[in-house]
Amino acid sequence: MRNKMTTAHNQPRYLFILMLAYCVCILLANWFDPRLVSIFGLITDAGTLIFPIGFLLSDLITEVYGYKKARQAIWLGFIFNVVFLLYGQLVIHLPSPAFANHNAEFDQLVQMDLRVVIGSFCSYLIAEPINSWMIARLKLRMKGRHMALRFLSSTIVASLLDSSIFSVIAFSGIMPTSDLRTLILTMWFIKIVIEMVGLPLSTYLADRLKQTEHLDIYDINTKFSLLRFDAEYEASANHYKPSVI
Repeated sequence: MRNKMTTAHNQPRYLFILMLAYCVCILLANWFDPRLVSIFGLITDAGTLIFPIGFLLSDLITEVYGYKKARQAIWLGFIFNVVFLLYGQLVIHLPSPAFANHNAEFDQLVQMDLRVVIGSFCSYLIAEPINSWMIARLKLRMKGRHMALRFLSSTIVASLLDSSIFSVIAFSGIMPTSDLRTLILTMWFIKIVIEMVGLPLSTYLADRLKQTEHLDIYDINTKFSLLRFDAEYEASANHYKPSVI
């Protein structure tokens, strides 16, 4: 029988917290996506400001625990988003008591534009797996070195895809093409800047997690299809080496 990582020493302590935080970030980002904001003259959707934190958490999960765990987080985030959306639509279509004076305002707030929903789901299911896939593949290619470069590279590619797909589906035909192009580039720029600002923290957290968890997973034999749901690793996938003082 193959040796799976099932010893107490290798049981993740913080993976659940990271996955929970990731799902919350994705929910918040999608909730605020329809709200456009202007920051120092740059127009973007409000979800852009928190979405890079989801990328950061996904980077940590992939770097320390492996792509398979990140894939689990991606599917959990998607499922929670669907439940959140469906429950919201159920609530606003339930009868309202006569004394509830603010239900109409709440219903208007929760009512989601179908194009925004489709755009969010499509961009999420494309950009998030690609972000984690790049982290895992670059880690193999670079033999675990240049973590900051790997994190930044994956965000540059994945955030461009996310911003482009979401904006085109949600806003094309609603705003002029030039404004749509500017919106995409602005969203992309903001996500990259937030990633760059957070790089010292994300690389530090990754190193600390590896030391605490005694884990450093390499996806050598991983099947990267999003439609696979296996999440176990062979013990040989863990390349953690304790620091020698």
